[in-house]
This record gives sequence, C-alpha cells and structure tokens, in this order.
Amino acid sequence: MAQKMSPAMRRYLLRFTPAMLAYVAVLPCSILLYQHFKPSGLALWAVAVAPALPIVAVIAIMGVYLAEETDEFQRNMSVQALLWAMGITLAGATVWGFLENFGVVGHPPTYLAFPVFCGAFGLAQPLVRWRYK
Repeated sequence: MAQKMSPAMRRYLLRFTPAMLAYVAVLPCSILLYQHFKPSGLALWAVAVAPALPIVAVIAIMGVYLAEETDEFQRNMSVQALLWAMGITLAGATVWGFLENFGVVGHPPTYLAFPVFCGAFGLAQPLVRWRYK
C-alpha cells in the first residue's frame, strides 16, 4: 500500500517542480543566447550562471524539506540517502581525479556533479527504504 505524502513532502514538490521547470527553460535559453549573441563581460557572466541558479535553488529546497519534515523516520531515511549520495559522488570524483592526474581519463564538465549526485540519491532512496522493510 502506498504511503500518504507528508505536508512537508507536498511543499517540497511544490517548490521543486517550478525550480526544475525553470532549469529546463533557462538552460536552452542560455545556450542560445551564448551561441547567437556572443555576450561578453557581465552579460556573459549572467548567461553562464543563469542555469546554475535553479540548481542552487533545488539544493536549498532539499535543505528546507529536511528542516520542515516532522516525521523523524522519513527525515532520517532522507538524510541517510543524501549521505549515501554525497559519499558516492565524492568517492567517484576522488577516484576520477586520480585517474585524470595519471592521464587515464579525460576531464568531465564539473556541472555534471549535481546530476551524478541526483542519480546516486535516486538509487540510494529505495535501498535505504528497503533496509527498513
């Protein structure tokens, strides 16, 4: 049976969804602005940083969810999954960094850190929940 969503989770989704929609809208706009108008100076900085702002908002929204969640068990499972995701991301970045230093692999774009973290978080959540079944 599906578990009822907490009020904190509903608020999380109400915040998360517009932030991700903003990211999906801002990223292609930034790319097009850069490719077609070749901005420079502060305009270039603004175009380059714009896609990161919704991602920064999502990170803050995750923290707000943890602060608002009153169900200690649900919050604990979320924290455990976040810790697993951080560990996987940091371990992967460390191993990759050493491989890169020794010329075994190339340098990936650093903006991929957040999608890797989200993927690890997505994998960790059901495993943490399974642990408590």
